[in-house]
Amino acid sequence: MKLLGLDPGLQNTGWGIITTEGNHLSFIDGGTVRTDKSASLAQRLMQLHDGLKTVIEAHQPDEAAVEETFVNKNPTSTLKLGQARGIVMLVPAQHGLVVAEYTPNLVKKTVVGTGHASKEQIQMMVKTILPGCREGLSADCADALAVAICHAHHRQTSERISAALSGTAAGVMP
Repeated sequence: MKLLGLDPGLQNTGWGIITTEGNHLSFIDGGTVRTDKSASLAQRLMQLHDGLKTVIEAHQPDEAAVEETFVNKNPTSTLKLGQARGIVMLVPAQHGLVVAEYTPNLVKKTVVGTGHASKEQIQMMVKTILPGCREGLSADCADALAVAICHAHHRQTSERISAALSGTAAGVMP
């Protein structure tokens, strides 16, 4: 299964594609969709939309996962980030993808083992978990790959629970 992880931002939105076969994860590609700071908000949201659309059409992922945003002290920045996050969730949905959401602390805990990991720790663990991951990936891309890794792990757990429950419901012991 091919998974798309997304780390939303108005200026830089990280994206990462991985595949999962059982417990094995593989790096496919990753990058950052950047918007023009001098453009209007509407134009920047359209740049984000078009960039993500290009990524999805090029890689044809099966599912997407997005990191939830936290509230900044600056309400204007929080509102703009929320609008960018809306685009980040909309584009995969427009392409028929299931879009999962994960809190930053859950992503960090899943990938690093602690919910308060630094960006450097996340980058190091992403490179460890995905050995084919190339050097020089941006922090935004590493964060997006961490979201994809988190989704892969939690998706497998959900599938196992569903299978166990459906087996129990059918009178079969798991």
